[in-house]
Amino acid sequence: MKLSAILPVARVLRRELAVTALLLLGVSMVVFAVLYLAPGDPLNVLLEGQSPRAQTAAREAMGVPHTWYARYGAWLSKVLQGNFGNSVRTGLPVLPELARVGVNTLVLTLGSLFLTLLIAVPIAVHAAVNGDTPGNTAATVAAYVLSAVPVFWFGYIVVYVFIHQFGMFPLLSGTAAKQPHAWLYFLVPIFVLGTASGTLSELIRHLREELSRVLSEDYIRTARAKGAPVWRHAFKEGFLIPVTEIMSAKIPFLLGGAVIVEQVFNWPGMGRMAWQAAQDRDFPVIMGVALVAAAFVRTGNLLQRVIFTMVNPRASKQ
Repeated sequence: MKLSAILPVARVLRRELAVTALLLLGVSMVVFAVLYLAPGDPLNVLLEGQSPRAQTAAREAMGVPHTWYARYGAWLSKVLQGNFGNSVRTGLPVLPELARVGVNTLVLTLGSLFLTLLIAVPIAVHAAVNGDTPGNTAATVAAYVLSAVPVFWFGYIVVYVFIHQFGMFPLLSGTAAKQPHAWLYFLVPIFVLGTASGTLSELIRHLREELSRVLSEDYIRTARAKGAPVWRHAFKEGFLIPVTEIMSAKIPFLLGGAVIVEQVFNWPGMGRMAWQAAQDRDFPVIMGVALVAAAFVRTGNLLQRVIFTMVNPRASKQ
């Protein structure tokens, strides 16, 4: 790769990484403030049943700061050293647990994104090239109907069908991996999130509109008249940029849908971990999940910016 092509990407990465650091700092401050202002205290779980004097003595013995800014500063200094603290409920370090369940959530999210692309791209490309045919219209309507279905409702319907109609997954728990159709159990949550999260219909509509617009441009007509490959000219502006834009914009919605899907299918991911932590008021876990989720979202935006800069190097100066 030429140096002239690397420099714009490096310029964008430097700027976006600085913004990412400030964004994560802001997210941590907001989440910490909300947790601090919320009624209750996570240490009450450990000190339940003790007298107020004993609780005060225990807090002092553990070195818990009294003011909110002292607590936040102590937490932030540990995070910068790679220590997210220990879970109040389990006593285990938060960071290894986040790494373990984060991989599961990443597999669920990326798998659903891949499935969405696998369904949406052929429909959108066929519609942009051939117009509204009966088959394409039927596929588009089916995709819109699936996208309109609530994720939790669709998930429970799928669970009911597989259990009661096909006799699969008799135990929706950790023992599911021992079932004969364990590989299918792994794919079903991905199918539910990839089809019923709303991303499918939006990707079809956005990609179809952008690709139709690009294919009607004068330079595409000229390339077609000269016999040059049309798709080579239309790929970047008509396909690559629209897909990365809508995918990066839908990552927050997919993470929100992943929380529901993980609850329905007992998927051991960050969504279930955050749900349990919220019920237990496990502040270190909640803070860690918030930071990792924000990093996931920001990574998608960063990837979109890098791809856009590679297509249009002048965008790095904006």
